[in-house]
Amino acid sequence: MSEDWAYQVRVNLVDAAAKLARKDPENPALKPLSDILAKHDAKLRNQLDAFAEYVAAAEQRGEENFPLYKWTKAVIEDPAKIEKHSKAFSIHVAGEEIYGKDVADALEADLQPLVGGPLVARLTKHDSNPANNPQPPAQYR
Repeated sequence: MSEDWAYQVRVNLVDAAAKLARKDPENPALKPLSDILAKHDAKLRNQLDAFAEYVAAAEQRGEENFPLYKWTKAVIEDPAKIEKHSKAFSIHVAGEEIYGKDVADALEADLQPLVGGPLVARLTKHDSNPANNPQPPAQYR
Protein backbone atom coordinates (compact mmCIF):
# COMPACT_ATOMS: atom_id res chain seq x y z
CA MET A 1 0.00 0.00 0.00
CA SER A 2 2.97 2.35 -0.48
CA GLU A 3 0.86 4.29 -2.99
CA ASP A 4 -1.25 5.53 -0.08
CA TRP A 5 1.63 7.35 1.58
CA ALA A 6 2.61 10.94 0.96
CA TYR A 7 6.19 11.68 -0.04
CA GLN A 8 8.87 14.31 0.30
CA VAL A 9 12.11 14.70 -1.61
CA ARG A 10 15.12 16.07 0.26
CA VAL A 11 18.57 17.20 -0.80
CA ASN A 12 21.78 17.78 1.05
CA LEU A 13 23.75 20.50 -0.66
CA VAL A 14 27.50 20.94 -0.68
CA ASP A 15 28.75 23.59 1.76
CA ALA A 16 28.94 26.55 -0.61
CA ALA A 17 25.62 25.75 -2.28
CA ALA A 18 23.89 25.33 1.08
CA LYS A 19 25.09 28.74 2.23
CA LEU A 20 23.87 30.32 -0.99
CA ALA A 21 20.53 28.53 -0.89
CA ARG A 22 19.88 29.82 2.63
CA LYS A 23 21.03 33.42 2.05
CA ASP A 24 20.59 34.05 -1.68
CA PRO A 25 18.36 31.38 -3.28
CA GLU A 26 18.19 33.32 -6.57
CA ASN A 27 21.97 33.27 -6.99
CA PRO A 28 22.97 32.27 -10.55
CA ALA A 29 25.36 29.64 -9.17
CA LEU A 30 22.26 27.65 -8.13
CA LYS A 31 20.65 27.85 -11.59
CA PRO A 32 20.82 24.12 -12.46
CA LEU A 33 18.97 23.34 -9.24
CA SER A 34 16.67 26.37 -9.47
CA ASP A 35 15.61 25.44 -13.00
CA ILE A 36 14.55 21.95 -11.91
CA LEU A 37 12.69 23.32 -8.91
CA ALA A 38 10.88 25.87 -11.09
CA LYS A 39 9.82 23.11 -13.50
CA HIS A 40 8.10 21.36 -10.57
CA ASP A 41 6.74 24.52 -8.88
CA ALA A 42 9.03 23.63 -5.98
CA LYS A 43 11.09 25.46 -3.39
CA LEU A 44 13.85 24.49 -1.01
CA ARG A 45 13.22 24.65 2.73
CA ASN A 46 16.28 24.48 4.96
CA GLN A 47 15.81 21.99 7.80
CA LEU A 48 17.76 23.99 10.39
CA ASP A 49 15.70 27.09 9.65
CA ALA A 50 12.48 25.05 9.84
CA PHE A 51 13.54 23.57 13.18
CA ALA A 52 14.38 27.01 14.58
CA GLU A 53 10.98 28.35 13.49
CA TYR A 54 9.24 25.38 15.12
CA VAL A 55 11.05 26.03 18.40
CA ALA A 56 10.27 29.75 18.26
CA ALA A 57 6.58 29.03 17.62
CA ALA A 58 6.50 26.56 20.50
CA GLU A 59 8.08 29.04 22.86
CA GLN A 60 5.64 31.72 21.80
CA ARG A 61 2.44 29.63 21.79
CA GLY A 62 3.12 27.05 24.49
CA GLU A 63 5.50 24.11 24.37
CA GLU A 64 2.73 21.70 25.40
CA ASN A 65 1.12 22.24 21.98
CA PHE A 66 4.27 21.18 20.11
CA PRO A 67 5.03 17.51 20.74
CA LEU A 68 8.49 17.61 19.17
CA TYR A 69 9.63 20.76 20.96
CA LYS A 70 12.20 19.24 23.33
CA TRP A 71 13.74 17.05 20.65
CA THR A 72 13.85 19.87 18.10
CA LYS A 73 15.31 22.32 20.62
CA ALA A 74 18.07 19.83 21.44
CA VAL A 75 18.88 19.57 17.74
CA ILE A 76 19.24 23.32 17.18
CA GLU A 77 21.51 23.59 20.23
CA ASP A 78 23.91 20.80 19.17
CA PRO A 79 26.83 22.08 17.03
CA ALA A 80 27.19 18.81 15.11
CA LYS A 81 23.49 18.76 14.29
CA ILE A 82 23.55 22.44 13.35
CA GLU A 83 26.29 21.63 10.84
CA LYS A 84 24.35 18.66 9.46
CA HIS A 85 20.95 20.32 9.18
CA SER A 86 22.30 23.60 7.75
CA LYS A 87 23.02 21.62 4.55
CA ALA A 88 19.74 19.66 4.51
CA PHE A 89 16.73 20.91 2.56
CA SER A 90 13.27 19.53 2.12
CA ILE A 91 11.58 20.31 -1.17
CA HIS A 92 8.08 21.72 -1.04
CA VAL A 93 5.99 21.38 -4.20
CA ALA A 94 3.19 23.85 -4.94
CA GLY A 95 3.47 25.06 -1.35
CA GLU A 96 3.03 21.57 0.11
CA GLU A 97 5.52 19.78 2.37
CA ILE A 98 4.36 16.35 1.23
CA TYR A 99 2.90 15.21 -2.06
CA GLY A 100 1.98 12.20 -4.15
CA LYS A 101 4.40 9.50 -5.22
CA ASP A 102 4.17 10.46 -8.88
CA VAL A 103 5.21 14.03 -8.08
CA ALA A 104 8.05 12.84 -5.84
CA ASP A 105 9.26 10.33 -8.42
CA ALA A 106 9.35 12.94 -11.20
CA LEU A 107 11.18 15.44 -9.00
CA GLU A 108 13.65 12.80 -7.85
CA ALA A 109 14.34 11.72 -11.45
CA ASP A 110 15.03 15.28 -12.57
CA LEU A 111 17.32 15.99 -9.59
CA GLN A 112 19.30 12.75 -9.81
CA PRO A 113 21.79 14.02 -12.44
CA LEU A 114 22.87 16.81 -10.04
CA VAL A 115 23.97 14.38 -7.31
CA GLY A 116 27.73 14.35 -6.89
CA GLY A 117 28.15 17.60 -8.79
CA PRO A 118 28.96 21.08 -7.50
CA LEU A 119 25.54 21.57 -5.87
CA VAL A 120 23.89 18.40 -4.60
CA ALA A 121 25.75 15.99 -2.31
CA ARG A 122 22.82 13.69 -1.59
CA LEU A 123 19.22 13.08 -2.70
CA THR A 124 16.61 11.11 -0.75
CA LYS A 125 12.89 10.42 -0.98
CA HIS A 126 10.89 9.83 2.20
CA ASP A 127 7.37 8.53 2.72
CA SER A 128 4.92 9.32 5.50
CA ASN A 129 4.81 5.75 6.82
CA PRO A 130 5.60 6.12 10.55
CA ALA A 131 7.55 2.85 10.45
CA ASN A 132 10.05 4.52 8.10
CA ASN A 133 10.51 7.71 10.10
CA PRO A 134 12.49 8.36 13.26
CA GLN A 135 10.58 8.67 16.49
CA PRO A 136 11.70 10.97 19.30
CA PRO A 137 14.11 9.38 21.75
CA ALA A 138 12.56 8.46 25.10
CA GLN A 139 14.07 11.47 26.88
CA TYR A 140 12.18 13.84 24.56
CA ARG A 141 8.73 12.24 24.72
